[in-house]
Amino acid sequence: MKHLIALVDDDRNILISLEELLKKEEFEIHTYSDGQSALIGMSRYPPELAVIDIKMPKMDGYELFKKIREKTEIPVIFLTSKDQEADRLRGLMHGVDSYVTKSGNFSKEILIETIKNTLNRKNIENENSEKKQIIILGNLRLDCLRYECEWKEKSLLEPLTTTEFKIIKELVERPGIVKSRDRLMEIAYRDELDVDDRTIDSHIKRIRKKFRKIDPEFKSINTLYGSGYKWK
Repeated sequence: MKHLIALVDDDRNILISLEELLKKEEFEIHTYSDGQSALIGMSRYPPELAVIDIKMPKMDGYELFKKIREKTEIPVIFLTSKDQEADRLRGLMHGVDSYVTKSGNFSKEILIETIKNTLNRKNIENENSEKKQIIILGNLRLDCLRYECEWKEKSLLEPLTTTEFKIIKELVERPGIVKSRDRLMEIAYRDELDVDDRTIDSHIKRIRKKFRKIDPEFKSINTLYGSGYKWK
């Protein structure tokens, strides 16, 4: 699947030459000659990365970047005609990913490598973020993105409900620590006020039952009468 790149520059010659080069690198390219059309186009066809010229009439690159950041966190590379520290500092303070200077010796190859490196870094960050959403504790595996639960490398025969998943996640994030019914209710019913605290007991009972369907010896959730529950 091709990466979609948005190119924004009021210099048509640069747009055409960059588009040709990037297409040879198997990128899908959408070009825009001004900030306003770029905003409209990127909202319809969200790119994975944007390359933006700083000096443009009406809406310069900084203003366009600010508006992009109101809606998305895609990587942005600035094209700047001046290799000045002030420009670089201003951009980096706004969270721009990188700069490429398009002075007289503008190297399009450097831009291509910068795009590739930025996309690779973003992919690694996304993969690491997904890994952080996986909780593994002993025989338990929780996928917090997909709300999936495995016990001893087997999926539960009856999947956990969203509420049950939230309760399990709260318990296993600090194993051995007692979580009160009030705390578990706060996690499970964040937006509901009129809920009986004994509802948590019913959820725990159903959770245990689901685990014991694949492991009759399941005893990882301990009850501390008068206090709450903990993951052993």
